[in-house]
Amino acid sequence: MKSDCQSIDYQVRSRIYGNGRGWVFTPKHFQGLGKTDAIDSALRRFKAAGTIRQLARGLYDYPAHDPVLGLVAPSADAIARALVVRDAIRLQPSGAYAANVLGLSEQVPSRIVFLTDGPARKIRIGRREIHLQHTTPRNMATAGRKSGTIIQALRHLGQDQINDQVLAILRRHVTDSDLPALHKDLVHAPAWIADLLRPITANAA
Repeated sequence: MKSDCQSIDYQVRSRIYGNGRGWVFTPKHFQGLGKTDAIDSALRRFKAAGTIRQLARGLYDYPAHDPVLGLVAPSADAIARALVVRDAIRLQPSGAYAANVLGLSEQVPSRIVFLTDGPARKIRIGRREIHLQHTTPRNMATAGRKSGTIIQALRHLGQDQINDQVLAILRRHVTDSDLPALHKDLVHAPAWIADLLRPITANAA
């Protein structure tokens, strides 16, 4: 029994260390390593030892450490990736957070919104709130792709706020490998956004 426990601990620890600091995970990330109860027990031991940190119910991280600030809060993107695995849902950055991800806004919003095809709910982690907002299939058609974040960021800014500086920032974020998907996804964007992005994707047509 003890050797089984040590084996599970070793495998769970190896997966945590292998993903590196800043990784956010759930018990589901260790499926296949052992029974659910054994994995939960291993996570409790690592939490008690200070190796990992519990962020919310069933949500943990292997915290990054800053020499000045100490333990660093996990990124919203890392949290979202963990939720995608645990809940078998899709998530799409939206609103002010999408604009911040692309460098179109320097302000990090305290209220972070992801569109989802799963149930709407709110997750509080420290002082931050992550809102999962259920939306239409059309809005989720580009989930998980840079084109989706671009479309949502431009929606947030609004047509009147788009200028040459905004378009220049977008061009810096769009690589050649992004162009085919972005061009294909214009069909899912509002007409005014598609018109703005079409010149950027012209070479991918």
